[in-house]
Amino acid sequence: MREIHVQKITAAVAELCRKANYFLGEDVVGALQKGLQEEVSPAGRDVFRQLLENARIAREEEVPLCQDTGSAVLFVDLGQEVLLTGGDFNEAINEGVRQGYRQSFLRSSIVSDPLERVNTGDNTPAIVQLRIVPGEKIKLTLAPKGGGSENMSAVRMLTPAQGAEGLVDFVVETVTRAGASPCPPVVVGVGLGGNFEMVALLAKKALLRPLGEPHPKAVYARLEREILEKINKSGIGPQGFGGRITALAVHLETAPCHIASLPAAVNINCHAARHAQIVL
Repeated sequence: MREIHVQKITAAVAELCRKANYFLGEDVVGALQKGLQEEVSPAGRDVFRQLLENARIAREEEVPLCQDTGSAVLFVDLGQEVLLTGGDFNEAINEGVRQGYRQSFLRSSIVSDPLERVNTGDNTPAIVQLRIVPGEKIKLTLAPKGGGSENMSAVRMLTPAQGAEGLVDFVVETVTRAGASPCPPVVVGVGLGGNFEMVALLAKKALLRPLGEPHPKAVYARLEREILEKINKSGIGPQGFGGRITALAVHLETAPCHIASLPAAVNINCHAARHAQIVL
């Protein structure tokens, strides 16, 4: 059994808030550079140049990549051999978000009630997805999620008879209907299987995969390529100005499901596919 004081979690979360919002991942930067080479639209190429310049400025000057620094979504893999000491686990995470967003001058975007709309002032509470895993370590992954792209997401309870064709149609329809709203070129997370609540989580987790890394199962890797090709034939293009590249990648995650169901979900991420990770 390994003891970890919750203050370490607070400090780690605060640092993840800064890193995720200031430094665009190398996988995303590489995808934007590739997009600049492959885009044929002059306006689209100019967008790619501006996105790369924005990432450079944010990195060098340590300022947010985007004014919408998102809701703080944390994926936590907690080793079952870890003993947390010194306080409440959830409050330790929220204190980390509180410190990280205030100290790094990140926008507070969370309201305490969905209808009363009073801002909490510190971007808490965080949204925490906890998984108990073997071992004596804690893996924390922070994925700040902006409102513009999150608002374009969708869940649909397909029938098994609709199969892969129904999934492709649903994903392409969702992304093309979103148009320029989620700030393309986007990354598309797709969930398939599970049930109503699980499939949305699968779609969000799909966004954490290194950009462009294919699904390990060949049938789903082919579906990812097919969906990406159809999305990029839509002509929406970077920032909706038209062009060849509307999406940088499509990532699909699956889970077992009921014999009568085929749940599907789409969670769209903007071009600033932000996430950062630390293992304690």
